[in-house]
Amino acid sequence: MQRRKSARCDAPRPWQRGFQDPATPIAEGIIRFHHDLMFVLVRVSVFVAWMLGRCVWHFVGNPVASQVVHGTRIEIVWTRIPARILVRIAVPSFALLYSLDERVDPARTVKVVGHQWYWSYEYADYVKEDASTVGFDSYRLPDDELTTGQLRLLEVDHRMALPIDTHIRRIVTAADVLHSWAVPSFGVKIDACPGRLNQVSRFVTRPGVFYGQCSEICGVNHGFMPIVVEARSLGDYVAWVEAHRAE
Repeated sequence: MQRRKSARCDAPRPWQRGFQDPATPIAEGIIRFHHDLMFVLVRVSVFVAWMLGRCVWHFVGNPVASQVVHGTRIEIVWTRIPARILVRIAVPSFALLYSLDERVDPARTVKVVGHQWYWSYEYADYVKEDASTVGFDSYRLPDDELTTGQLRLLEVDHRMALPIDTHIRRIVTAADVLHSWAVPSFGVKIDACPGRLNQVSRFVTRPGVFYGQCSEICGVNHGFMPIVVEARSLGDYVAWVEAHRAE
């Protein structure tokens, strides 16, 4: 039952029009900025539509156009007001952009590699007895292997696991063509480029199962390489790591 509840919150729903529930401070900031910006956009759009309608209405009543071509006062007004609006929007916008690129000293690092058409995850901080690192491939789960409550085209055979309340760095690259690792609830969409390492840091604040998909057209099976991240408490995460180290 907990899995179904998490899936409804952290996976796309049919005819969904809003955002998925945020699970990181960055995702919360993106959603709040969107809502504030939409408030400004709606007011500006309504005002511009009213002005256009008023011009059309007066032109219909008087088809002879006005010969006034310049007005110093109105020029000042319609220059200063939009400039102030843009400045007020720019301040939180730049703050959010800088927070997106913020780099902190991570507690754990996970390497993400995109392939045609699956994802590979490598936990370089954990080493097995044979000196290899903990890692696995994550493939889409076929329809005939789905169980009750699982989501078609979004479930995988091996989920990426992360601890909550921990700074996690993801190093993202690709082995063949361009991919994009995207999880909406984390506010993450980062390109996976062959021969290049991109990194992104996120701080997950709540446990759950979070779904995403490749967001860069990468070939015929582009739509069949989902991403599933399972955020666990620290104790559950340690048990998960130890289980994978013992394999």
